[in-house]
Amino acid sequence: MAAPVVATGLTLVVGSLLFAALGYDPLATLQAFFIAPLNSLNGLSEWLLKASPLILIACGLAVGFRANVWNIGAEGQLIVGAIAACGVGLFYPNPESPILLPLMVLAGACGGMAWAAIPAFLRARMNTNEILVTLMLTYIATLLLSWLVHGPWRDPAGFNYPQTALLSAAAMFEPFDYAYRLNASVFITVVAVFLMWLFTDRSFLGYKMSVSGAAPLAARYAGFRESSAVWIGLLAGGAAAGVAGMAEVAGPLGQLSPQISPGYGFAAIIVAFIGRLNAFGIVLGGLLMSLLFLGGEAVQMNLGLSAALTRIFQGILLFFLLAADFFIFYRLRRIPEHA
Repeated sequence: MAAPVVATGLTLVVGSLLFAALGYDPLATLQAFFIAPLNSLNGLSEWLLKASPLILIACGLAVGFRANVWNIGAEGQLIVGAIAACGVGLFYPNPESPILLPLMVLAGACGGMAWAAIPAFLRARMNTNEILVTLMLTYIATLLLSWLVHGPWRDPAGFNYPQTALLSAAAMFEPFDYAYRLNASVFITVVAVFLMWLFTDRSFLGYKMSVSGAAPLAARYAGFRESSAVWIGLLAGGAAAGVAGMAEVAGPLGQLSPQISPGYGFAAIIVAFIGRLNAFGIVLGGLLMSLLFLGGEAVQMNLGLSAALTRIFQGILLFFLLAADFFIFYRLRRIPEHA
């Protein structure tokens, strides 16, 4: 459990050296990156708003990761879920219907699951590599989104911007306070965390998934089917990512655009491993990764640093996390030379 703490500490040390090399005061820059964004209610609201999709997606991914099912395409599943949900919101016959928002949640989950079902089928039936398939499908989803917002779904009154029309009020999550963007979609994430904990720690099926990942031969001997773990792991990740995409469309954005996600699907992979594939650990990991997004935006506006700094911090954090895991599971030993 100390590995994420050690990795975070080393990331801060390397970040300080990076800021110093760029000619900035390390302490002042770290303060602007990690502390200043949380000094206001708006900052706290944005922190929770960005943490919500990260935690939601990571919970779905962790179900598969426990069984060694590597879904790397949550970003594409998020995009397809957002497309499906927005399609329902835009074209449902009654735009003020009270069932519109639940239908959009269902559409988002189904869209993400449908996109994840492609690599699940290929892995289960043809033994393809789900890492490559899920990743490459992300590029297809991105191009599909670009085609829709530049073409058939583009808002004719949108001054030629690549975006859809705004969703109706019935298709949007109600904000807690109209002065801030935090909205009721966070309750979906709370439910997802509880369901993941219930599935992974309190259900026999979750136990079978964990056994399949830790000891595949023992699981096969006990009659646990690998194909079942593949389908459950990928569909769980796809559903979570699709609902996260729906929450972005029906929450802070209110419409579909090419910038539907700043990389939540990829960052959630790091969140899942920071949280050690545990539901409550993922909550802490999501809050940390959200702070990296928020801090990156803050130093970009206040200090003029590049927006790529957020990705750099994410990469350094993942590197040290993997390095910590290496030294947990392996021990370096000097082998004496024989004469």
